[in-house]
Amino acid sequence: MMVTFVSQCEKRAIKRTQRVLDAFADRIGDRTWQTVMTEEGLLAVRKLLRKTATKNTAVSCHWLRSRSRSDLVWIVGNRQQFDAQGRVAVNHTEKSFQNSAWENNWYYLPLIKALAALAALLHDWGKANAVFQAKLTKPNKLGDPLRHEWVSCLLLQGLVTQASADTAQDTNWLQCLETWQWDKQGLQAALSAQAQGKSKLNQLPPAAQLLAWLIVSHHRLPDLKPVQGEAKHKGYAQLQCADLSALFKRLNQEWGYHNLEEGKPQARFSQCLAFEHGLLSTSEPWKKQVQKWAGRLQAALPLAEQAMQNGAWRVVLHHARLCLMLGDHHFSSLDQNKNWQSQLALFANTGKDKRLKQKLDEHLCGVAEQALSISQYLQRFESEMDLAHDVRILKQKSPAQFAWQDKAVQNIQQFRAQHSDGMERGWFVVNMASTGQGKTIANAKIMRALSEDGASLRYVLALGLRTLTLQTGDAYRHSLGMGDDELAVLIGSKAVLELHQQAVTQQKAQQEEIQDEWAEHGSESAESLLDEHLEYAAVDMPEFMQAVFKGNQAAKSQAFLFKPVLVCTIDHMMAATETVRGGKYILPCLRLLSSDLVIDEVDDFNPQDLVAIGRLVHLAGMLGRKVMISSATIPPALAEGFFNVYQQGWHLHCQFKQLTPKVVGMWVDEFNSHISETVPEQEQTLPVYREAHDQFVQARLKQLQQALVKRKAMVVRCEHVFDTDSDEGKRQQYFELVRAQIEQLHTHHHHVDAKTGKKVSFGVVRVANINPCVLLSRYLINADWGDGFAPKVMAYHSRQILLLRQEQEAYLDAVLNRKRPVNEDVLQNSAIREHLDGTDAEHVVFVLVATPVEEVGRDHDFDWAVIEPSSLRSIIQLAGRVLRHRQNEATTPNIALMQYNLRALMQGKNSSKAAFCRPGFEPDGELRLLSHDVCDILNTEQLAQGIDAQARIQAAEPLQPRHKLADLEHATMQKSLADLGQKGPMVLPSWGRDVWFLTGLPQRFNRFRESTANIQLFATVQNGRMVWQERDGYGEYVNRNQTYTVAYETFSDSQKQRMWLWRDYAQALEDRLTAFETDIEKALLRQAHRYGEIMLPDFDKNKELMYSDQFGLSTAMEMEGEVE
Repeated sequence: MMVTFVSQCEKRAIKRTQRVLDAFADRIGDRTWQTVMTEEGLLAVRKLLRKTATKNTAVSCHWLRSRSRSDLVWIVGNRQQFDAQGRVAVNHTEKSFQNSAWENNWYYLPLIKALAALAALLHDWGKANAVFQAKLTKPNKLGDPLRHEWVSCLLLQGLVTQASADTAQDTNWLQCLETWQWDKQGLQAALSAQAQGKSKLNQLPPAAQLLAWLIVSHHRLPDLKPVQGEAKHKGYAQLQCADLSALFKRLNQEWGYHNLEEGKPQARFSQCLAFEHGLLSTSEPWKKQVQKWAGRLQAALPLAEQAMQNGAWRVVLHHARLCLMLGDHHFSSLDQNKNWQSQLALFANTGKDKRLKQKLDEHLCGVAEQALSISQYLQRFESEMDLAHDVRILKQKSPAQFAWQDKAVQNIQQFRAQHSDGMERGWFVVNMASTGQGKTIANAKIMRALSEDGASLRYVLALGLRTLTLQTGDAYRHSLGMGDDELAVLIGSKAVLELHQQAVTQQKAQQEEIQDEWAEHGSESAESLLDEHLEYAAVDMPEFMQAVFKGNQAAKSQAFLFKPVLVCTIDHMMAATETVRGGKYILPCLRLLSSDLVIDEVDDFNPQDLVAIGRLVHLAGMLGRKVMISSATIPPALAEGFFNVYQQGWHLHCQFKQLTPKVVGMWVDEFNSHISETVPEQEQTLPVYREAHDQFVQARLKQLQQALVKRKAMVVRCEHVFDTDSDEGKRQQYFELVRAQIEQLHTHHHHVDAKTGKKVSFGVVRVANINPCVLLSRYLINADWGDGFAPKVMAYHSRQILLLRQEQEAYLDAVLNRKRPVNEDVLQNSAIREHLDGTDAEHVVFVLVATPVEEVGRDHDFDWAVIEPSSLRSIIQLAGRVLRHRQNEATTPNIALMQYNLRALMQGKNSSKAAFCRPGFEPDGELRLLSHDVCDILNTEQLAQGIDAQARIQAAEPLQPRHKLADLEHATMQKSLADLGQKGPMVLPSWGRDVWFLTGLPQRFNRFRESTANIQLFATVQNGRMVWQERDGYGEYVNRNQTYTVAYETFSDSQKQRMWLWRDYAQALEDRLTAFETDIEKALLRQAHRYGEIMLPDFDKNKELMYSDQFGLSTAMEMEGEVE
């Protein structure tokens, strides 16, 4: 292609740009270049320019399509030097940016600054106590009887009480601080009485309450932990807490601020309230800063009063805490200031060498200064982050098959043209397009259309699985043509990334691992903000970001915030609302200041996780971001519940920014799109949204009813299994029914190999838990099959060695890609070909026995499926793997649905226990199903006609949750997400209504991805035998063969013949060695420590375990266990 480059650079950027462009193109003017170049070359030029770009860089690239037509391809640097078509301005005007904070609607910024600064100056005031100072000089592992933040809070309470008997006004105590007229000795004397008595924090005036919460929460949110098995938090499950006074009335040191069980604390308790070296009152630098910011807060009291009335105080408090904690994190990581002038004998922390580091007044003043700097940067974090403008695929017209993408964009453009009143609006988008309809590109096109200029991208794509994260990152690079300078991909482990890249590129990954360990010696704030591996390309960052983030984590933190598009598992963004302790929430919150949020496959989470995700949606609305949830099977309660918290958050954003609140709801699928505007927090807002959502779903159902029927189900009767006495007998009968169904389904849904004439099929058997998965796989390779049948079996679950699981998934992804004719693709695979050519059997059946890991994130296409039911959602998801890539109509059932699941059969016919759980939605309480027979709880006639998402996306009226499985799922979601009558920290609606968000109780009731603790083991091969190792507290690998009882399964030749894919861990490790290794044993050990990870649930650690490379790790004969 013929391209022209135009440079509008200034200062030093001129020469830097010239050096790059001169190497690739001919200079045809002082600032113009032209050449013929490939797309790859153009990408290389852009990458080099971005790598050296500064604020003075401005280069545009134009593609000369013909003599009369050119297209702008991209702009690097300052886009203000060009217009939307890349033309250069011939004149310019000037504008004063004085009071830009007010112009940018940061109306409450003075209040944020004052609160953050004063909280920083007082946050570690309590470290002056004798116990903490002794711990710094003589470290011990005992917890403080009373934590320093609670002591700081008591000091503030005492100060307010001492200032005046009238504690309803903030003016009195602020004047006392500003004039420095407070009784230091009297404050110390009163402190002990306050600590022993009932908390009076609820009597503090409003600004003091805000300050007290900032102080007490700067390391951890107040939280009630179970003590000696007593879960005190359960008493708050349905309790309403409407305001700060109601919260502070309940708050005391038992909310995580004392350690009464450690080291005879009563003898040390009084020392926590003793201050041998005073209360810092002799420190002149600290005194001046406290006086200054007490005066500033007093001046901002009218803002505080207004914020308390309109609800904006919640946003103010969020920003102030973020500034405080990031400032604390930054300054705690610095060395001692050698030039600090202070005679105090009080210290704040120690270094890694356990030596005293920062003096207490130095630390308080330093954190205050840093918190103030960050508060000044908040507007820049919101408005100066990078945008992706020149994504060509998004500018182009979609293919005819995906024309709905462009129609959705046109609807957005028309709506914005009709409502061009200059008002900022919130957008809550529901994308219900079916699988395979191009949701990935559609989401990007829609978010681009919703951007401020309608032509740029900046958002976070949050996914459910890390394998999906890597796949989507690849799709964005290849399908959208995005480079690493525009895209960051966040994953949990660098080893996972290397294995993924090896599968894609077939190249060896680098062998390196960097660990960063922090010791907690009074420096809890020095922890890493982002532990996970981030894949990105380095580009020049704004100067203010370089000032905020320093050290070996700086580049990664900056890239996390700066890159236009961030692809990650939702876990990484969940830290924004789920972090109860520490500063892991800081980066996700800063990212949401400038990034819209897209949550993909949102309904793949259980109700508890959805409550947690709803908290993230609320935060996105509160920070002024747009939100999209995407899935083909979104239940109405989920959409309504998330919209409710979003509009609550958006209402707070509008109060904070002094805007008129308006929210737009949008629905889109492959058939249609609809837009509706509402006013948040109005009586009719939710009914209007509910009606609009229902109308859209009805229109979608009419279209789905006309679609090709690709999946039909039959029920496999198994009530006779209840008559068997022993559990083993029941299991064997159940497995035999599964085996018989495999033969039957294969008979009706096979392909004929053109070379051998053999009948071949690929199927999946879905089981709920890992141990039954292994037991069934073992049964199938030992069972007696019909004449002429040759089964090839593979077990697939999560409890497998990392290296072997990656090898397995890469193989399945290749083999089960059925987007081409079967004889041209699947049957030509070497492993499949070997099976077909190596047997005389007429029927070759490839069987994948899988747990729920197969339901989401795997792009596999099977001929048939057998399903052990757990929930309607899992049935629909697994059914979607049958004929996933092929447009074949199902004339006979290609899915066998078991009448009961294995758990129900084991519990007995008359059992009152829940069976559709772990995984599933069925609770043990009032919503427990009366029957676990799918013939009773599902519409089997409808399943026989075709499996679709109708029952999932439309709720029946009235619901019958104890009689119908679909209704149970709808009722469970309705109760936790959308029932406004529910109260307390357990349910989502109260997150935006009550003040429980100031504590850790909501997270304790509904913790995201709550599961049992896992033990991280590493499988090493030493002298030809397996050695299980575990990291100790010092990072050393310790042999655990004597700790865990592991038996090793061996296989006969006939069993090996029935294995679909034979795997060898020891050989896989050897295959990763390079020819340059000198010490093979050490190299193998290094490889095993990197790629030999396997997780063992804590509840299984004392059981007899069974391991093989083929079936992974399981307990010997248990049915219960880990879900996936």
